[in-house]
Amino acid sequence: MHRSRQGAARNHSAASRADVKNSKEILYRRSRHLVFYWKNGALVVENYLSQTRTSAAPTVLPILEFFGGWRSADAFCRHMRGYSRTSLRRILAELVRHSLLQRSDRPPNNNEDKLKNWTEWGPSASFFHFSTKNGDYEFDPVTLRRQSCERAAHYAKPKQVKRYPGVRQVPLPRPQLQAELPQVLLARRTWRRFSTAPVGLSDIATLLGLTFGVQSWVKEPILGRLPLKTSPSGGARHPLEAYVLARDVTGLQPGLYHYAADQHQLEFLRRGATPGQISRYLAGQKWFGAAAAVMFMTAVFPRTQWKYQSPRAYRVVLAETGHFCQTFCLLATWLGLAPFCTMALADSLIEKDLGLDGVTESVLYAAGVGSRPKGITGGALAGVTYPLFR
Repeated sequence: MHRSRQGAARNHSAASRADVKNSKEILYRRSRHLVFYWKNGALVVENYLSQTRTSAAPTVLPILEFFGGWRSADAFCRHMRGYSRTSLRRILAELVRHSLLQRSDRPPNNNEDKLKNWTEWGPSASFFHFSTKNGDYEFDPVTLRRQSCERAAHYAKPKQVKRYPGVRQVPLPRPQLQAELPQVLLARRTWRRFSTAPVGLSDIATLLGLTFGVQSWVKEPILGRLPLKTSPSGGARHPLEAYVLARDVTGLQPGLYHYAADQHQLEFLRRGATPGQISRYLAGQKWFGAAAAVMFMTAVFPRTQWKYQSPRAYRVVLAETGHFCQTFCLLATWLGLAPFCTMALADSLIEKDLGLDGVTESVLYAAGVGSRPKGITGGALAGVTYPLFR
């Protein structure tokens, strides 16, 4: 949508809200954040902003169409002649209960206005972003093994590599392995066991500074000053922010911090960090509770949305978290530490404790670090008994 059209839409929306507020009659309107799809033969209606979904009969569609704007229950009853008012009002109550209709006498979702920044990205990126938050995760090894066996009994496991038989093959020289960087790459593993030794503040500073820190600035005639970091970012927008949950870092009070990337310093947010807190943040992964520190990567979406209106830019933001996370893990490996990364997150809990709204800024990824336990060299298992993800 063109900027001027966006402004006109906002002004019209503000005027509509004022008219509704001044009305003494309860009005209803279709939620603006609905997605419809068929699953297992049933119509599913999902409100991705409220993160609710329900199955419905296709006859609900013309009702929702009728409530494209604020309409009264009386207007609905007149429109649906031949049906009792009692049954029609019951339908309205059900549609409100399932977040398909809004009532004018109830406050809107707190994030309703903030989601307007997602206009050009919606509904595809908006739907994916909200519908994949706060997932259900299974970590019990017995249950996972059983599920894998059941899956294998019904579906063939995909091949781990792809080949083109019958075409000309070009043998390649062996990779150069003797330098320090290849050795660090080969040594990187995801660790799930840590020693009780703390991690030094200098190591945390190195991890933050070389992963998230602004290394320099460049000036662009239209876009102004742009930060440059060790990992790439689409249009140098760098939407990512880093927050640190420090549990056992020498010289650092346990708590939550924000990393100021332009000043290379930590900003203290709140006191306290425990193994249980880490486990809760990471969706119940208890093996990460002994980590010395966890870095949460968030995205400030307006930075990218300002320049890139296509919803494909959401892919770019996700890819950038992967760039930064790999840099973090390689640096930690180089420092002789035990890194890990995970996207199994209790999104809303983390965002609540960080004071984020989950719309303009949302957590996307977590990477942590601890000291390596004695007797484990960082080979294939890297201290992992279960599960192993490389």
